[in-house]
Amino acid sequence: MSNRRRNKRQEDEELIEGRNPVLEAINSERPINKVLLAKDTHGDQLRYIMAMAKDKQIPVLLREKEVLNRLSVTRMHQGVIAYAAPLAYHSLEDLFRRADRTKEAPLFFLLDGVEDPHNLGSIIRSVEVFGGHGVIVPERRSVGLTPTVVRASAGAANHLPVARVKNTVRAMEELKEKGCWLVGGDMQGETIWEEGFDLTAPLCLVLGGEGKGLSRLVKENCDLLVGIPMRGRVRSLNVSVAAGVFLAEIIRRRASLGKQRL
Repeated sequence: MSNRRRNKRQEDEELIEGRNPVLEAINSERPINKVLLAKDTHGDQLRYIMAMAKDKQIPVLLREKEVLNRLSVTRMHQGVIAYAAPLAYHSLEDLFRRADRTKEAPLFFLLDGVEDPHNLGSIIRSVEVFGGHGVIVPERRSVGLTPTVVRASAGAANHLPVARVKNTVRAMEELKEKGCWLVGGDMQGETIWEEGFDLTAPLCLVLGGEGKGLSRLVKENCDLLVGIPMRGRVRSLNVSVAAGVFLAEIIRRRASLGKQRL
């Protein structure tokens, strides 16, 4: 196959590897072109994948395991690889429409320079699991929706919209114009546990990149800076872990308000 044809195929298709990522892709609205299964691989999950693919009229091809090994990029295909249309980025308006459909106050995450695909995938997974409405990443100095990100998200990237913006500060201004409070995660900020913070309002939590934190301009454009109290000798958390902590507190606070209104 020529390099030109191979590059064209890579633009038109994306490999999804692993049982959970493939299953989540099939269960989403993402177009799947075909699924490859290793002949010598068995299990209830693979049978379910075959049944779901058949129900959605997705071709399933049985191949020798060595074929999947040659195709695999992650080397963790678990006997199944799907060819899918690349994930499309969304607009900020798409994220607000998603929140409107749920009749909930918007909850977004804006990532300022997260470059590790595993961190981005983990954050997407946490935001989707906790019921957030979208993730926002800049075009530059940030990882995008790569196959590694999709796998690290355990398939959540198939369900949660990700917006990509040209200018982070301009996007923050647009979010403010639409009624969102911008809450920056920063070690010097007030503790997230403070009850005085209204975490039930439309929010966009802004997190900085690995080892760098929030850039100066981004920090200056936040409405509020909050941190997570640290008690151990290590004085920082991985950005994806911090995202999970912030999410848990926001959802706890919103659930508590909901109970008060009953």
